[in-house]
Amino acid sequence: MCLSGGGGGGGGGAGRGPLPPPAAQRIADAAVSAVGGTPVQWVPLDVGLDAIGAHGTPMPESTLVALADLDGWVLGPHDSASYPEPFRGQLTPGGAIRKRFDLFANIRPSRAFAGVRAVSPGMDLVIVRENTEGFYADRNMFTGSGEFMPTPDVAMAVGVVTRRACERIAHTAFELASRRRRRVTVVHKANVLALTTGLFRDVCHEIGEQYPDVEVRNEHVDAMAAHLVRRGGDFDVVVTENMFGDILSDLAGELAGSLGTAPSLNASETKAMAQAAHGAAPDIAGRNRANPTAMILSTAMLFEWLSARGGDPMLGRAAERIQSAVANTLEVGVATADLGGLASTAEFAETVTARVLRR
Repeated sequence: MCLSGGGGGGGGGAGRGPLPPPAAQRIADAAVSAVGGTPVQWVPLDVGLDAIGAHGTPMPESTLVALADLDGWVLGPHDSASYPEPFRGQLTPGGAIRKRFDLFANIRPSRAFAGVRAVSPGMDLVIVRENTEGFYADRNMFTGSGEFMPTPDVAMAVGVVTRRACERIAHTAFELASRRRRRVTVVHKANVLALTTGLFRDVCHEIGEQYPDVEVRNEHVDAMAAHLVRRGGDFDVVVTENMFGDILSDLAGELAGSLGTAPSLNASETKAMAQAAHGAAPDIAGRNRANPTAMILSTAMLFEWLSARGGDPMLGRAAERIQSAVANTLEVGVATADLGGLASTAEFAETVTARVLRR
């Protein structure tokens, strides 16, 4: 198995590259070894600030070409705000990869861990976010931007919703719910955006008819935000469009304890990229204080995805070891400072690694 790596360090990247997040890589290797799997072949690729110096762009074409030949990808947190102009305002490396390979599904679990203080301690849900359309200007146009200004004093944005995109993200959500607690909540704003999010809602219900064992509910996005705060533990799989999913997943991550524990997977039918839901933390880069949990769990999600599609049960078992080791480590109070703990990045990773190997 060959995996690429790029971006910053395990939770505290500064936009540099090219190495994979070190804590996630070490723990992934330990888990694969513990289950007797074939060792991972890591292929570091240039992205980010260092790539600008070496290639004149934060997302070299050579990196994109190399990605196509690899089984999966791990992208560490990176800080595009550190880029010099004109790169600072351009599509980020993560966005460029998502667009190039049509990674239409952004899967974002939010789980409250024992040992981590949470506003919603019963939360264990997954937000399935459509990742290619909506109002986000970096993804929804063939050329140019989805934002434009007809005059210096008027700014406008175009939102795009298509039946094809709604169908495939709905299938992703219902298939996931079929393996979990068999409940899907469709989040929209059809009382105001009747045509666009109305189409999203209606297509999700049409697809839901193909999954009779899965219960389907509807929520307006504003009501959903309130429900997550009040009763986040009631939800299983939440499917929604791009911008709503971006906002709600950050909210859910914080309610579950911290964005520092929130993993994410960007996937198409044939490719997938592990990427933490949070961004970089350049203020603590290189200080051994960052929380690597989200990146570690994102890598476990990639293993699960590869196992399901490639038929390799060893990878699924490795993912289970990683997830269990992280949960057990947090439960006994070993955590980084952002979670109220005293562990450094390295100490946390060492504890998780030991548990991965010991189980």
